[in-house]
Amino acid sequence: QVQLVESGGGLVQPGGSLRLSCVASGSIFRYNAMSWYRQAPGSQRELVAGITSSRSTKYADSVKGRFTISRDNSKNTVYLQMNGLKPEDTAVYYCNRDPISGAFYGWGQGTQVTVSS
Repeated sequence: QVQLVESGGGLVQPGGSLRLSCVASGSIFRYNAMSWYRQAPGSQRELVAGITSSRSTKYADSVKGRFTISRDNSKNTVYLQMNGLKPEDTAVYYCNRDPISGAFYGWGQGTQVTVSS
């Protein structure tokens, strides 16, 4: 059973940066597309960015040019570099398998990102 552990969130001022990390247990990590998702209070969970096993990437329009997703298969880790943060980026951020690779794993606890002055 794959377990996902997200970290790196925090409180940051508008325009600031954060780097999120997600460590996945299990040796099959390298074969799966992975994505970052976020959920703001009162909103549905939405896809933020995704990366395939061959490192092709995709982004939500709202984060294009500001966020960068990457992965290190040797560490079973996927990252989300977030620059130019805006208050509307405030949410709990989760990682999980991208639907193109199959069903979701169990969700981790997520990491809170708060953008506020």
